[in-house]
Amino acid sequence: MDWEAFAARLAESVTGRDSSWREPVASVPRHRFVPSWWDTPDGVPFGQWMSWAGPRDEEAWLAATYADQTLVTQVDGHHADHTEPGATCEGLPTSSSTLPSLVVRILGYGDVYPGADVLDVATGSGYSAALLCHRLGDHHVSSLDVDPYLVDAAAERLAAIGYRPTMLPLDARKKLPGSFDRIVSMVGIRPVPPSWLEALRPGGRLVTVIAGTSLILTATKNERGVAVGRIEWERAMFMPTRAGAGRYPPRPDRPPQTDGEGETVALSPYPVVFPSESWDLAAMLEITEPGIQHDFTEGDSGERAAYLWHQDGSWARATSLPEGGSAIHQGGKRRLWDLVDDIRRHWLEHGELPVRGARAVVRPDGRVTLKRGGWKAVIQ
Repeated sequence: MDWEAFAARLAESVTGRDSSWREPVASVPRHRFVPSWWDTPDGVPFGQWMSWAGPRDEEAWLAATYADQTLVTQVDGHHADHTEPGATCEGLPTSSSTLPSLVVRILGYGDVYPGADVLDVATGSGYSAALLCHRLGDHHVSSLDVDPYLVDAAAERLAAIGYRPTMLPLDARKKLPGSFDRIVSMVGIRPVPPSWLEALRPGGRLVTVIAGTSLILTATKNERGVAVGRIEWERAMFMPTRAGAGRYPPRPDRPPQTDGEGETVALSPYPVVFPSESWDLAAMLEITEPGIQHDFTEGDSGERAAYLWHQDGSWARATSLPEGGSAIHQGGKRRLWDLVDDIRRHWLEHGELPVRGARAVVRPDGRVTLKRGGWKAVIQ
């Protein structure tokens, strides 16, 4: 297979002309790290996945693996490596080979340099570890994942192309072996594990995404053991960390939200919005009021309804009105939709939300304090 031509085109499309990552992207055979994956082709019912085996159709394999796209390799702990082509399953993705342009951007935020010892958090397919090995040498690279199979499979595929980094089947939130100049995370995490600050050398830098948000955090450790940085302006989404190799805990079901005693009813001048599809709104909501679940429906005639609920029993339902605005029903300990409208009001008054570009201070215990102007929030 002439994979090199595919890799060269991918490198040209996802890196700048002078990028130090162009040559690694052009040289690493991504298809070797994704021999099988889960897809959602036409004809497969919504919510289901179908497995694909690359070697069965080499042309389609190269087209898929050298496109700038994420390839889901595991669903609810079921890896595509362990299925027959055409098998189906339902569930949430639990591992993937992230789209190369995002991998390159996150590595760029890590400010990786020759000679740096780098910890690659969330091995996944092993592709990001391969890029690091190609640029730095495998003796400078360590990679960890909570799923032993992912670590073993990636180690085997890395060795097959000549790379033997240190591979660690570990929970990223627990104590880390060794010390590092850079910690680059391809998984969402909250809060920053104290073990990262312990393992990071003075002057070392970490980059991660705050779990449940699209916020990229970068910070550099100073001589006092505190990491100082910011929330970057760019957005990224990664799967959150897991406690083990299996599926994520089930998402709480949306509770019944019928008109009833104790609820409040009000009108809002704002149209119904789905927080999950408004990344900045969702990020602000998760940072300031973590754990709120979202759902959304839209009828054939354009009528919209959004639902919020929390494990403390609070809930809200917003429904669109023909004349504009929305009707808000809320119940429980807190008025969840009021929190959404407060964020939207700030947006209208100031022209933006304060979380992106915020200064970030990561304490040794993992707490992250964000500040921008008069706004402040703590992630813990």
